[in-house]
Amino acid sequence: MFTNQRRWIYIALPIFFFWFFGQIDKLGISVIQTDPEFLNTLGLTGPDKNAKIGFMTFIFTVSYAFSNLFWGVIIDKLGARKTALMGLGIWTVTMVMGGLATSYEMFLVSRVILGIGEGMMIPVSGKFISNWFNQRELGRAQASWIAGNYLGPALGAIILSAFIASMHWHAAFYALACFNLLINIPMFLFLTRETPEQHPGIHKEELAYIRQSHSIGKETSKSSFTQDYRYWIVWFGMLMASFLFFGLSIWLPTYLVQGKQFAREAMTGITSLSWLFALGFVLLCGYLSDKTRRPGLLATILFGLCAVLLGIATVTPSPIVAGLCLGLAMGTQGGVFHLSNLFIVKYSTRETAGRAAGLMGFTNILGGVSSYVMGWMRDMAGGDFGPSIIMLIVAAVLGFCSYLFTLKKEAEEARSQTPKSNSVVA
Repeated sequence: MFTNQRRWIYIALPIFFFWFFGQIDKLGISVIQTDPEFLNTLGLTGPDKNAKIGFMTFIFTVSYAFSNLFWGVIIDKLGARKTALMGLGIWTVTMVMGGLATSYEMFLVSRVILGIGEGMMIPVSGKFISNWFNQRELGRAQASWIAGNYLGPALGAIILSAFIASMHWHAAFYALACFNLLINIPMFLFLTRETPEQHPGIHKEELAYIRQSHSIGKETSKSSFTQDYRYWIVWFGMLMASFLFFGLSIWLPTYLVQGKQFAREAMTGITSLSWLFALGFVLLCGYLSDKTRRPGLLATILFGLCAVLLGIATVTPSPIVAGLCLGLAMGTQGGVFHLSNLFIVKYSTRETAGRAAGLMGFTNILGGVSSYVMGWMRDMAGGDFGPSIIMLIVAAVLGFCSYLFTLKKEAEEARSQTPKSNSVVA
């Protein structure tokens, strides 16, 4: 059985840890920014401190989004493996820089460079998935690495809180650099290859199964993903999902500690649970997208559910219910993120997958804007989170409306597809 399933070890496993530690590097700041020593060291104590805190994520996502476009072109020329190693080297250095930072400006520089280094994550993953997996398992293949996207922060919140409590916030950054040096970089060096044809561990039976995905449906044109209106609907939906995701993930720990007076231990628990909610939605959507062939319908439902959960969070008097609803709302966007990356592969070819993913990754700019705007709105509202949560509800409604335009054609395609009886390689 294992003989013809090695792609899951050689590719899915390294990409899982790629995102597991990458997301802790990226989003661990949401936990670190609740540490008073960190805030005092960087001078984040004035009346505009919330806007400054939000700006740290905004400047990161601007750098991250623009570098997505750059990395997308590089990946299509150099390949995913070399690009991944280049990016890993860059972001390992920035973790050390973050730990050494003694001023707000110095820390901002480290976040900008981190954004450049991590900007290749979506294009690299999309390129590997496009090269290595059969068309019928794309949902599961995407879920295998996007799971790391959410399991990483779920455990990362606990890991970083432990480092901060037992040592100091600097140690958290140094530990993240070590994780890359000892785990991520060796995995990409020794396990991965650009294509299954180049890997000595892939047998011809597994290769034949993988390549079925590139011989089926050749008559359907995917030569230009930019000419498919549904790609742009997905792009706008990803824009709204990024806005919601960064707004919720960056501010949730602060909301729990300062808005609802949770102790650090309770904050850590709910924050970790929120990321596990996201992981659950990812796995569920990975299964349902392959089963129903209706990813657009799933994304529509998730945006609607997100709006409802955010609405409950604004009106409930219970702090626990509010925190859990925000966590579940963040979880729904994990599902949307998974489906959006599945659409990248669907609407592009092997040759253009890197560029399609890079353009999709550009939506992270608006995600970063939400973290800054929420901080600014909180300063203006005297510390109240209410107005910024209402803003997130509007974003969820816009995402819901955008995906409605994909449903008719998707339903027609689902009805026209006949079940395949081809046997799957065991």
